Order: sequence, then C-alpha cells, then structure tokens
Amino acid sequence: MQTYIALLYSIILGEGRRVVMADLKAMAEGLGLKNVRTLVATGNLVFEARATKTADLELRLEAAFEKTFGRHVDIIVRGADDWLRLVSGNPFPVESAEAGDQVAVRVMRKPASADAVAALHAYAAEDEKVLSVEGDIWVVFSRERPSSRLLAATNHKRLGIGTSRNWNTVRRLAEMVGSRQ
Repeated sequence: MQTYIALLYSIILGEGRRVVMADLKAMAEGLGLKNVRTLVATGNLVFEARATKTADLELRLEAAFEKTFGRHVDIIVRGADDWLRLVSGNPFPVESAEAGDQVAVRVMRKPASADAVAALHAYAAEDEKVLSVEGDIWVVFSRERPSSRLLAATNHKRLGIGTSRNWNTVRRLAEMVGSRQ
C-alpha cells in the first residue's frame, strides 16, 4: 500500500451547497481506498491504495465525485514521497515561517510552462513573489493588498489544471503523510 494525497479544485456544488468532508470520505472509501482521512473542510484527502499511476487515481476520484455529487471537479493526486519533495522544495521558507497563510503553491496536474509562469510576474505587486519549482507554482501574496491581481491570474486558462493550497495546509498534509512512510 502507498499513501496518497488528493486535492479537490473546488468543494462548492452550487449556491449555498458545499461538500461535507464525511461524504467525501465515504465516497473515497466506496472506491476501496483505505485509511481515508480529511484535513480541514477544503477538499484535502489522504488515503492508502495499491501503488498505481496518479493519473488513474485522479480519473477514478473525479468519476466518483461526479457520480456522488452531480458535478465534475478536477482532482490532483500526489504520492506521499512526491508531496514531501514538494514541501522540501518550498522556495520561500522565511516567508512561510512568518506568514504561512500568505504563501501558497498551485499544485499542477501537468507542469506549468515557463512562459505561463513568467507571464504571472506582470500581475505581481512589488511585495509579491512567484517561482516555479518542478512545474508547481509557488507564490507569496501581499499582506498589504487584500485583493491581489496575482491570485486572479493563477487560473486554469493561463496555467492548466491545478489547485492552490496555502503553506499551513501544505505543511499539515506533509505531517499526515510523513508519519505513514
């Protein structure tokens, strides 16, 4: 068995309707996934399964989600070792320690192109930073600007399928899978 993390792009089903984590956990268990657990109510799953391609797990989870909740949602899956590598590759450790909620990584299904990442710099304020590490996009958002242009620019159209998590969540997911290795 291998440990995996699944990140849902959205858990909003429609006006005023959100996915309940207990229902998401039950859906994953219905697929035969083991030791399924969630982290906060934002669509983070940790589970165990036979070693398989993450793309296959993504397809299975997305199909089950659509069948269960009536809406397609992109789901990004990473193996525990890949997740721990992502965490250790954080290019903003000082900023993460100071303000973990202002540092985020957009975890990509396929690596973001260098051109797409470079184009993000045009949207960054002076106190914001953007870096690509192994195709995922790390961002330090401004504390001074509550509505960052950079946040709006990190979307599917520009970058491809991915989903963002702040450093606090990334670190907590690493703690969950680190003890399982």
